[in-house]
Amino acid sequence: MNDERIHEMRREIVEGNIERTLLRLAYPLIINNMVQVLYNLTDTFWLGRLGREELSAPGTAWPLVWFFMSIGMGFATAGFAFVSQYIGAKKYDKANKAAGALYSLMMIFAILIALLGVIITPYALRFMRVTPEVYPYALNYIRVIFIGLPFSFTLFAFNFLLRAVGDTKTPVKINMFTVFLNIVLDPLLIFGWLGFPKLGVVGAAVATMFSNSVGSIIGGYLLFTGKVGIHLTLENLRPDWNFYARIFRVGLPSSIGFSTDAFGFIVLTRIIYYYGTVAFATYTIANRLTNFMFAIANGISQAMGTMVGQNVGAEKYERAKKIAEKAMLTNFIILSIGTLIVVMFRPQIFGAFIKDNAVLAESAVFVKYFAFSLPFFGILAAVSNVFQSAGHTKKSMVLGMLRLWVLRIPLAYWLGKLTASTVGVWLGMGLSNVVAALVALAWFLKGSWMKRIIDH
Repeated sequence: MNDERIHEMRREIVEGNIERTLLRLAYPLIINNMVQVLYNLTDTFWLGRLGREELSAPGTAWPLVWFFMSIGMGFATAGFAFVSQYIGAKKYDKANKAAGALYSLMMIFAILIALLGVIITPYALRFMRVTPEVYPYALNYIRVIFIGLPFSFTLFAFNFLLRAVGDTKTPVKINMFTVFLNIVLDPLLIFGWLGFPKLGVVGAAVATMFSNSVGSIIGGYLLFTGKVGIHLTLENLRPDWNFYARIFRVGLPSSIGFSTDAFGFIVLTRIIYYYGTVAFATYTIANRLTNFMFAIANGISQAMGTMVGQNVGAEKYERAKKIAEKAMLTNFIILSIGTLIVVMFRPQIFGAFIKDNAVLAESAVFVKYFAFSLPFFGILAAVSNVFQSAGHTKKSMVLGMLRLWVLRIPLAYWLGKLTASTVGVWLGMGLSNVVAALVALAWFLKGSWMKRIIDH
């Protein structure tokens, strides 16, 4: 580990100007998230040219893929908390060992989860009530994505590790390259242009898998050659069962939270499919649009997480609280502006993706009954990130379960039944964001997260 470089970044995070440091860390993450969303929008744009069934395939696939990935992501979050807090406490050797243990753990997890995912997929799609016309597209798409899962996991680990030390620029450069590669490959493999095979929906999955694999290889090369803040060696990649146990203890609640959250979206997919392919196609496009808005808010939340993690490690709790409050207010304002733009230009925005009158009519219902909740989600996302970065993963797990299992799924299901239409579904989803955000804010202000998890 380059101690001098890490020490300088640490000094800025725990002692420097909060707004300037937050912006410096956030802007590469915002660009990264924007680029990632641009890929998703491109995917949706090209598949929309094939039809609503093809367009629905990735939207159907991702809750299931995310469910399997989230099992490992909880442990990545715990690794992030340890690495960032060790750096905050100036224990750089321990931070390097923790980084190596996390990377090797992610590789083991990825292989196991990829195998499990390929086997379970057909049963999961049937549980989700995927319509017969979408089912074959979704099945083929998911299987290809699972084959490339080990590369996706190690790329995630690379992003988490560099973010923990305060380097948010290097992962962005790699992610921008992989997304650009993805955008170029998408139409070539979907439509068979320039002599490439015409693969349709599978082409979109192959483009994603190949691009992630290239990014993972580049990230691994940088880590093992020491060209970034962290330098991994075969020695610190060896399984450290004591440290794995500590990651497991801290990461298990987060893993349960992420996976039950993801499973909740599988159940939500089942509820939405009850109202047909038009409803789900609308939801798929809306999801891409909200992700675009969240690109900024999530970038700020992620940067805040690095600052909170290191300040908690340095036992500067009041500074960590002030950082989080500034991030929450910024998120609320940004998402309020974004929501206003979507409401004003809804026909043009949705019409850019698909020329389907039924989907465009449904988009008006979605925006009317759901859009009001988006600024509140920015608060919820920030509080969850505070709890995770401080290592208090049980709190973030409870918040995730509250939003999805106590509020969103029951409200979407019963209000949908009550109104006998998607009006109730979209309204229930919106109410879950607002109520969960208010609970999260009250819990944050209580201050029970202000305690570090690392040894003295």
